[in-house]
Amino acid sequence: MTVRFERVERESVISTSSIQRSVAASAAPADAAEHAFAVEVVRPGLQLVVEDLGRPGHAALGVSASGTADRRALRAANRAVGNAPGAAGFELAGGGAVLRFTGPAVVAVAGAVAETTIVRSDGPPLPVEHGAATALEDGEELRFGAVSAGLRAVIAVRGGLDLPDALGSLSSDTLAGLGPGDLGGRPLCAGDVVPLRGPAAAPYAVEPGATPDDQLPAPGDTVVLRIVLGPREDWFTAAGVRTLVEQEWTVTPRSDRVGVRLEGAVPLERAVSGELPSEGAVTGAIQVPPDGQPVLFLPDHPLTGGYPIIGAVIDRDLDLAGQLPPGVRIRFRPVAPDAPAAETRGD
Repeated sequence: MTVRFERVERESVISTSSIQRSVAASAAPADAAEHAFAVEVVRPGLQLVVEDLGRPGHAALGVSASGTADRRALRAANRAVGNAPGAAGFELAGGGAVLRFTGPAVVAVAGAVAETTIVRSDGPPLPVEHGAATALEDGEELRFGAVSAGLRAVIAVRGGLDLPDALGSLSSDTLAGLGPGDLGGRPLCAGDVVPLRGPAAAPYAVEPGATPDDQLPAPGDTVVLRIVLGPREDWFTAAGVRTLVEQEWTVTPRSDRVGVRLEGAVPLERAVSGELPSEGAVTGAIQVPPDGQPVLFLPDHPLTGGYPIIGAVIDRDLDLAGQLPPGVRIRFRPVAPDAPAAETRGD
């Protein structure tokens, strides 16, 4: 088919929901003053989304669990500020964001490592310790530099986010367009205002030093992900399966919350041509398109697909998979499906 693109004028939409986008970047944030506690997105960085631990149990309705790409980081950040472990926070990919707070707040940053500072109107910037609870005053900004290790930083705010849920969760499913309030699963934009419940709403005391101490990879590093082969490894030749587990794969810049697109020197060789009738897929599934270059599914993956799945990353390694920046190399290591729970289950 031939496609012709036609240029049209940009549309402006004004929302009256609790999360609003400014019509123009220069417009004053009209909603920040309406909430005693809130976060205004001054700059969203590469991608800024609202995420909790997801909405499992709705696959029969065609709804993915979604949720944060690094569950351990979200739990750690929430523990650091006294929230319930699964409370929703912000997931920032690649750094570069600026968040302005209305009212006092306590935050913690876990996951990917980036230089993070608090910018005040009456003094020099203050450094933010990774994983530790940090207080901000009304009008102060939380600023993130570029990420130096890992990919996604998780920001928890004491008391949590004051947003209406979608199917019992505040997670933003960027593929399905499902999320809290009127976000519709989209990433946050400059001018969006997210209401907060306030520090007094937190159920627990602040817990210091709650961040995981696992070292996250930087571009050029090599990581090992454990996988269980199947269910369709028989659609590949023996040489193709050996290529999967013996060759290094590079994370490409075309990766996102839907999946990590990999590239290897030798594509996976198929024994069976064609496609399957659509069948279910899980987070961590390694699906192989016709070009033989695998795609590792992340939380916003499609629930079904017709490309064969050669294996799946074990649950315990999924958080690491969600932290792989472009340029990282991967080696897959097969484990037995009946391996001990400690070998295959996440924390």
